[in-house]
Amino acid sequence: MNWTVFDYGEVIVKRTRAIPKLAATMGVTAEDFEPRYWELRDAYDRGLPDPKYWGGIGAALGVGVDTTLSEELTALDIEGWLELEPSTVELLAALAEAGAPLALLSNAPSSMGRVVERQEWATCFRTLVFSGDVGFAKPDKRIYDFVAAKLDARPGDCLFFDDRQVNVDGAIAAGWKAHRWLGAEDARSQVG
Repeated sequence: MNWTVFDYGEVIVKRTRAIPKLAATMGVTAEDFEPRYWELRDAYDRGLPDPKYWGGIGAALGVGVDTTLSEELTALDIEGWLELEPSTVELLAALAEAGAPLALLSNAPSSMGRVVERQEWATCFRTLVFSGDVGFAKPDKRIYDFVAAKLDARPGDCLFFDDRQVNVDGAIAAGWKAHRWLGAEDARSQVG
């Protein structure tokens, strides 16, 4: 069986616009906050708990982060990654309706995964994998191997779309077919 596997951020949803709100909630400028947000994101995507992620950002910025603030920041962050790309959702619905086996592979913390899997469009996917749940993330070969095993598929039977070339290259190195995400129309031509 041939699987089509999609990334989440900047493929199904738009890039977060929550950075200014997150920074304001922490009481710092967006210019100071954003580099720390991305700097620690890889560890967060690999399973670092929410309080440790936000606490690490706070420590770097001289701001104490208690449980209440951590929960507020987590909720704002998740909300920032929920704005859909309508053309992608239309493509997913069409593929699912045609019976195409679809999977999601996202570098995302577990808390985000729990919200994402409850979204209406998530029913298009037969399997959803979030890096925070497995402890390793794209472009690590282990996550592609994990997903292929979960799908009971050979690597060459997986076609992957991701907005980041490094993740596309990682998938190809793991034996998958993969393309850089250039939009739903381009993906439609690759799937057919």
